[in-house]
Amino acid sequence: MNAIATASALSLPIFLRASKLDTKRDLKGRFRVFAVFGEVEKKNAWGALFDVEDPRSKIPQNKGKFLDIYQALEVARYDIQYLDWRARQDVLTIMLLHEKVVEVLNPLAREYKSIGTLKKELAELQDELAHAHRQVHISEARVTTALDKLAYMEELVSDRLLQDRSTGEVSQTSSSPSTSAKYLDTEKKRKPRKSLNISGPVQSYHPHLKNFWYPVAFCSDLKDDTMIPIECFEEPWVIFRGKDGKPGCVQNTCAHRACPLHLGSVNEGRIQCPYHGWEYTTDGKCEKMPSTRLLNVKIKSVPCFEKEGMIWIWPGNDPPTATLPSLLPPSGFEIHAEIVMELPIEHGLLLDNLLDLAHAPFTHTSTFAKGWSVPSLVKFLTPSSGLQGYWDPYPIDMEFRPPCMVLSTIGISKPGKLEGQNTRECSTHLHQLHVCLPSSKRKTRLLYRMSLDFAPLLKHIPLMQYLWKYFAEQVLNEDLRLVVGQQERMNKGANVWNLPVTYDKLGVRYRLWRDALEGEAKQLPFTS
Repeated sequence: MNAIATASALSLPIFLRASKLDTKRDLKGRFRVFAVFGEVEKKNAWGALFDVEDPRSKIPQNKGKFLDIYQALEVARYDIQYLDWRARQDVLTIMLLHEKVVEVLNPLAREYKSIGTLKKELAELQDELAHAHRQVHISEARVTTALDKLAYMEELVSDRLLQDRSTGEVSQTSSSPSTSAKYLDTEKKRKPRKSLNISGPVQSYHPHLKNFWYPVAFCSDLKDDTMIPIECFEEPWVIFRGKDGKPGCVQNTCAHRACPLHLGSVNEGRIQCPYHGWEYTTDGKCEKMPSTRLLNVKIKSVPCFEKEGMIWIWPGNDPPTATLPSLLPPSGFEIHAEIVMELPIEHGLLLDNLLDLAHAPFTHTSTFAKGWSVPSLVKFLTPSSGLQGYWDPYPIDMEFRPPCMVLSTIGISKPGKLEGQNTRECSTHLHQLHVCLPSSKRKTRLLYRMSLDFAPLLKHIPLMQYLWKYFAEQVLNEDLRLVVGQQERMNKGANVWNLPVTYDKLGVRYRLWRDALEGEAKQLPFTS
């Protein structure tokens, strides 16, 4: 994180106007803090709670300067001290105003004041009390915001420490840095600019990327007599159900004359080639060769299972893991739509797009983000070693699930409207699953599942599935025209991750995870 970005992240609300209340002066000239009817001040047990020094005189004067991350963190801490002091003054104001109400209503005071005067004073006090209560709520909101920003700054410091540790130890600076070439070299090493090199034509997929369970289809799309042809890692496959009803996945190429098998049919749990009628079981064994002697022939197959409404395959050479992941929506949600689309972009670029929400008010101006304002600061808050977190200021939780899944929960109030600061504050939610299957270097098979925790009757409206698909395609088309352009430039040598900023955190972590996987790292990052 460079200094400019750090300073801009600290646009904290420090208000320097004088307090309406001074504990050493009369409140609007009418009474002292602990005085009643001119008597000497009484000792108050609450005095220590409010006898806190105004911290503004201690705040470092950094106006017009760029701050490094540690100076910025210090400014954030002072800001919270000021907000705490401000909140105490607001509470003290309310306490004193309540004392004044008691004073006005005191029988001794009423003897010397007319009814009209009392009503006027009570009305004024009610206004002041209402204002003081509003100030307390504002102070609470400011403290909450400042604490969130402080946590964010502490996270940046942790990331910086990890970055410094990963770049190696830097030699001590000399006693005269202004004239030392060694110092300049050290400074260059000390402050490397974060960057990723994702440029040039897409290379062949690394074998390690294949050693995962991949969802490839929804179970509802695969009937006993149907087939689903897919491409996965630039290999053609076809999925169908065997005699036992269980799915199988075999190479979509007949062993005889390389005819695509999906152009044929399924007969008694075997897939039949439309060219010469050869028939294969779900494990790839040829059991029928009409008009010739049966030979011992077998085509390639991969492990294939179905779970929780999805069909999974293991395309890698390593033995498959014993358990399949769960991609069901959280408890309380019902699945409303399952959609499959073939997209003309590499799956990594699509994941980059799905893991980025900051583009929404600029890209999706005709669909879900229509009318959104542009926040002054967008950030993704996440544990230092995680691939999940939440967006601020949007009420959206998001997770990257290796190797190619994005799960998100969106807090909504009305269709197309966001509410609240986080998903927990929202009464209704939409849950999304995006599976980005790497078909080829320029194509992705996208599986999209949408679930709601409200409006269950929508599932039973005729043709609703087609309406959901129309909406999904509208949103994706807004992205595709941009990502296709990225892909064209990337293939010509442009770096699509040349200058990451704070809201790119989850996308950067996905790329670092993938780089480590393809680099055969012993320990993958962000997976502990």
